[in-house]
Amino acid sequence: MAQATRQASAEGGKHTPVGTIHVVDPNALNWLFITWNTMEEPVRTTPDGRLVGAAMEESRWINETTLEVVLRRGITFQDGEQFDVRSFKRAFYEVQRWRAPHPPGTSLNFHPDTRLEVIDDYTVRMIFPEPDGAILGKFRGFHLASTRFWDEIGFGYKKLGTGEGHW
Repeated sequence: MAQATRQASAEGGKHTPVGTIHVVDPNALNWLFITWNTMEEPVRTTPDGRLVGAAMEESRWINETTLEVVLRRGITFQDGEQFDVRSFKRAFYEVQRWRAPHPPGTSLNFHPDTRLEVIDDYTVRMIFPEPDGAILGKFRGFHLASTRFWDEIGFGYKKLGTGEGHW
């Protein structure tokens, strides 16, 4: 850093970023800190434990097994990609292929026979094979990432062949 500061000073205060910073966090919960600070989720939890929309603007049950989700407009991932229904759909299908995608356990999984129906660029319907009153809570563990994340890293399965079991 001192080298970069001296170089910036010598060039009249202009600084051009160079290289990559690698952050190492040995905490056993680092996966939580990383996902909650680099990804979106449909909902967040307030300090008093209520769920509020985050990447999801609103939702409504069409019937006891169909949830319509309206996604928030104007969200941009850190790499500049715009968030829309494609981001939601990609995250859903990436995670659905794992048997146990969540370190806290399979209670956060969507039923394996759940289907998605895209209505428009910011609306999707989730069709569940049976009623599930925990869906909005499961949205807290449903991580929405950019295309670059899924194509390059993908929770470790690019390197390890799976996104599960290495937690």
